[in-house]
Amino acid sequence: MTKQSIFGRISQLAKANINALLDSAEDPAKMLDQMVRDYTNSIADAESAIAETIGNLRLLEDDYREDVEAATEWGGKALAASRKADQLRTAGNALDADRFDNLAKVALSRQMQSEKEAKQAEPQIASQTAVVAQLKDGLNKMKEKLNQLSSKRNELIARSKTAEAQTKVMDAVKSIDLMDPTSEVSRFEDKIRREEARVRGASELAASSLDAQFESLEDLGELTEVDARLAALKAGGTSSITQ
Repeated sequence: MTKQSIFGRISQLAKANINALLDSAEDPAKMLDQMVRDYTNSIADAESAIAETIGNLRLLEDDYREDVEAATEWGGKALAASRKADQLRTAGNALDADRFDNLAKVALSRQMQSEKEAKQAEPQIASQTAVVAQLKDGLNKMKEKLNQLSSKRNELIARSKTAEAQTKVMDAVKSIDLMDPTSEVSRFEDKIRREEARVRGASELAASSLDAQFESLEDLGELTEVDARLAALKAGGTSSITQ
């Protein structure tokens, strides 16, 4: 398992979820919650894959330690057999001395094989150790991203609810706008204004009729005075204006 294959799959999941979120923006709360769940599951998958990679590294390290220990053990056996051969040869027992020398050679051969296997494992262990370090670092960053995503989710949900509440308030304000010509209050006010105008018109009409009556009385007075002067004239009197 490589770092690229693990995080490549997770990256594809994240992109797919982001696209789904954008396509279904009409319900951001549900989509954000689903995105958090998917990303959490992706982290769980990554942890499982990384744990397997670490397990393989630990097996390599165990085999390496066993090879190193075996090389040391076979080296000790070779040394013991060689010393025993020297003792037997000094004692004049060449046959047994050769036998122990052959045992020493077998032990040395086993030692060399263990050393070879340990040497071959060293670059693998170094490479896997680097990969595990990178995977752990990547996993920690994913967890940080998840925390950021959760915080962003809470922020966006709060903003969405605020916008929804503002929309409701604006709709409520519009429904009771006193300046709205379609509202009941506006229609009632218009009716009152028309009634007030009608009353003013009736008042003006009544005032106009009263003035006309007074004007007719003045005309009647003038006619009466003319008739009186005419009668006086006929009687031989003088026509004059009494002060």
